[in-house]
Amino acid sequence: MILKWTMSLLVLSILILGTALTGQADIYKYVDPEGVVHLTNVPTQHNVPYVLIMKEKRVIIQLKGDGTRYDDLITRASEKYRVDSTLIKAIIKAESNFNHRAVSPMGAQGLMQLMPATAASLQVKDSFHPENNIDGGVRYLRYLMNLFNGNLPLVLAAYNAGENAVLRYNNRIPPYQETQTYVKRVLHHLNSYSSGNRVH
Repeated sequence: MILKWTMSLLVLSILILGTALTGQADIYKYVDPEGVVHLTNVPTQHNVPYVLIMKEKRVIIQLKGDGTRYDDLITRASEKYRVDSTLIKAIIKAESNFNHRAVSPMGAQGLMQLMPATAASLQVKDSFHPENNIDGGVRYLRYLMNLFNGNLPLVLAAYNAGENAVLRYNNRIPPYQETQTYVKRVLHHLNSYSSGNRVH
């Protein structure tokens, strides 16, 4: 039987290297009327009966920092702005997983994921500096708490989607899946920290 390779150089390299790499591309096969076996990682011909013979193993690596490393900075900001320290920690956990170099796809930076415009308005010159980032983020939290009369779900929704989004929906959590999930995640972390449980 004739074997015809139509896969990309990347896939070929992975096959040569074996299973040492954790990310392997999907491999599809089909046999044409002449008995030729075709292998590819990109089945572009829609009228050809490709069969998946190898599934990529996807591994997601989430960088994180030490969950206790910034406790002193959190306590200091908590006392300065009268914001619960466990809430600050829950937000940092949800936002950056304690990675002070974190950058979101939207450009938010640092432990509390400050957008550049927000950081500028808070006079945070370096969002990757842990102390500056936490101070600015907690100061913004205090502002939101005053704005929404301490309504924590609304405060968290505003922290995620912006205060105008919450105001636009008549002081309700906006119907954004990301924001609704974010609020639940932070509240979950808050409950865990408040109960003295270790958050993973």
